[in-house]
Amino acid sequence: MKGKRILAALLAGCMVTAGLAGCGESTGGGSSGSTGSTATSGKVKLTALFVKHSLTKDVTKMKWLQQLEDKAGVEIEWQQISADWDQKKSAMFASGEIPDLLFNAVDASGSDFVQYNGLFADMTSLIEKDAPNISQMFKDHPETKTLVTTTDSKIYATPSYQALWPKTNGTMYINKTWLDNLGLKVPTTWDELEQVLLAFKSKDANKNGSTSDEIPMDFNGFDGAYGLKNLLGSTGMQITGISPLGYFAEDGKIKNYYVDDRFKTVMKFVQKLYKEGLINKEAVTQDYSKFQSVARGSGKTAKVGFTWGWEAGDRFGNELKDQYVAIPQLKESTDTQKVCYSYDYYDLNYRSNSVAMSNQCKDKDAAMKFIDAFYNEKNSIQVLFGGMNDTDKGTKENSDGTYEVLAPADTSIDPGTWKWTNTFADDGPLYIRDEMKTKLKLGTDMQAVTKEKSVYDDVLNTVDPKKNVYPQQFMKYNQDDINTMAMNQANITNITDQTWSTWMTNANKNIDSEWSAFVTSLNNAGLTKNLEIRQKAYDEYLKTVK
Repeated sequence: MKGKRILAALLAGCMVTAGLAGCGESTGGGSSGSTGSTATSGKVKLTALFVKHSLTKDVTKMKWLQQLEDKAGVEIEWQQISADWDQKKSAMFASGEIPDLLFNAVDASGSDFVQYNGLFADMTSLIEKDAPNISQMFKDHPETKTLVTTTDSKIYATPSYQALWPKTNGTMYINKTWLDNLGLKVPTTWDELEQVLLAFKSKDANKNGSTSDEIPMDFNGFDGAYGLKNLLGSTGMQITGISPLGYFAEDGKIKNYYVDDRFKTVMKFVQKLYKEGLINKEAVTQDYSKFQSVARGSGKTAKVGFTWGWEAGDRFGNELKDQYVAIPQLKESTDTQKVCYSYDYYDLNYRSNSVAMSNQCKDKDAAMKFIDAFYNEKNSIQVLFGGMNDTDKGTKENSDGTYEVLAPADTSIDPGTWKWTNTFADDGPLYIRDEMKTKLKLGTDMQAVTKEKSVYDDVLNTVDPKKNVYPQQFMKYNQDDINTMAMNQANITNITDQTWSTWMTNANKNIDSEWSAFVTSLNNAGLTKNLEIRQKAYDEYLKTVK
């Protein structure tokens, strides 16, 4: 999934360190000072900022968006940013000069609304008056309103709900062609996986005459959707979320896997694999783009044997996707009685703060009506999959009222890349209604997603949402708790990031002998306090779950 959203996880509180000059590509920009006036076209002029995916093209080239603006009677001056927003945001917000509308630009936890009190408009009454589509979403799915309502009953941003996404993000893939070339079976345990990876490394699995270009195993960090955390499920640990920072719920208690013995077990296993040369040497340092490009191999020659990703076409490209198969969660050993897989339904289908409005916006009614237009049934489909017109060629509406996601007009591009290039995709505000499960024919990539991830249905369908699911975006905190957690988490993450990578890459490190000191260091860094705060918020959240 190219736009894997990283949960902000309460790391707000950055100091202002730099000006905003040169902060990103732009088609205008500026504050709200000159907006709210009427353009010569008769439309209301507004400014808007969109924090977009690096693949996403200039939004002013999207015809569906132009049509939406025209129908809403607004003229938008867009500012577009696709890199280093967290650093640039602090300077902009501290200046008090923000655009009228901010798309995908405020922290998912709501900490921006606390830290920059007074900067954003409370949209509660505006939604009731000017936003029938958003109001309908709140009625159909009351949890979406809960998601964006602050502890003092204000709504500073609109949420998104997209209904169609699966319960988990990362699929575990193995190269079936390599297995067949070597006469091997799909592994089911860690020991079997190790033996397969050893064969991938030494027996020219891709049959190109070289035994030095195969990468038996690759991943994207520890904590991410396609990271090593996915192996924790082999030990029976149920984790939740795309980037959980180690936090998970188990039997109603909030815990952190970095201080759990099952994390130590995973680290000892991957340390052994790394020592044997079975893990990509750049797995720790590579960014997501490199992680993606390595798996796409060279022409029809694959380079990676075992990894995680969103969907085979997205992960390996059109040339190689058919070489890979999705496999069920591995058991730690043949004695393992229970395995789990990451439950990411809330991360994938709900987003808390899609669009916020400046408190200085001079025509809040027009701005609210423009936001609400994104939540119209037809427009939401265009936001997610592309425009219904001959220019955008993303989707179409059939005569019977159904919809269809079109194949990429450029056949050299996979559907996922096409989507993220040509529309707001998952970063846009939208309400994909539940009935779209039958009214909208998905593209081949999403059809493949459903099929591939079905190997996890059995374990995911048994997850207890009131005891073992921790949807962090639904938690509410006061300002003191946010500040405390942000400060502590910076110290905690600094320790965990350094330790897991060192333990994996340095075989001289004795994980057992270092374990106690490691746990103590995390607790002293504030983990104990963060767990206490999170437990309190989780207990309050459970009261809202029916």
